[in-house]
Amino acid sequence: MKLSLGPLTYCWNKTSIFEYYQAIADTNIDTVYLGEVICSRRREMKYKDYLELAHMLAAKGKKVILTTMTLIESQSEIIELKRIIDNGEFAIEANDMAAVNLASEANIPFICGPSLNLYNRGSLDIMQKLGMTRFVMPYELSREWLEQILTQSTTQFETEVLGYGYMPLAHSARCFTAKHHQKPKLDCQIVCLQYPKGLLTQTQESQPLLRLNGIQTQSAAKVNLINQIPSMSKIGVDYWRLSPTGLEDIGLINQIASSQHSELTAITPSHSAIECNGYWFGEAGMQINQST
Repeated sequence: MKLSLGPLTYCWNKTSIFEYYQAIADTNIDTVYLGEVICSRRREMKYKDYLELAHMLAAKGKKVILTTMTLIESQSEIIELKRIIDNGEFAIEANDMAAVNLASEANIPFICGPSLNLYNRGSLDIMQKLGMTRFVMPYELSREWLEQILTQSTTQFETEVLGYGYMPLAHSARCFTAKHHQKPKLDCQIVCLQYPKGLLTQTQESQPLLRLNGIQTQSAAKVNLINQIPSMSKIGVDYWRLSPTGLEDIGLINQIASSQHSELTAITPSHSAIECNGYWFGEAGMQINQST
């Protein structure tokens, strides 16, 4: 099974983004997803900047995939979407049905991102006929569900599962980070730059609950399925995805890439974070299951 790095979901400044991917270029990760998936008002990075990063990573032997917005809300975003689909060099990840439609019309193969509502084999078969080459499983589904899906037909496509990182749980037309600062969404002054790992919210009992990231709501805990890599490989998962959170990802990627399956259960991320893995085991997402 290969390692992949999902798209950056947070709003970092341009210098930090370039430093991060330059460090990623020296890891053993196989595939890197690049692009803005949350909000087009995050103007730190332009299309040409992502292409520059894509060429740098490709020169280092990485497979690069340009990813698309999760929620298309304006004509300008449709125009940007067309530019990405028509890039002519790199594969794309579709995170909205508008991207699926445009890619299919252009006869361009695509990867179905985790935000598409694909919850049964029939839907996946339709996507495959439209050009889907890989399917990133929605985060709230389980190993049992995926195992059934992969054995229901001889028609094959690649499969990818989020293995480490904060889980995107929902997207809204409203921007919760701007709302928190009492700013209108259209004049937010890019307040997301203040929260490089999202804005943590807590219950009245001061327990971490959610992580606000612009229009996206994430889990407060990181999903950790490092010890499930052997199990995923056994049922046919092709890619294990890590979602970017910071330069601490580099050490973890190198550690996983250099470990044998029998050694994965001993890997403990160097930084402290609340962890969860319940969805993979068919339990509440916030739960942590100790099964290996």
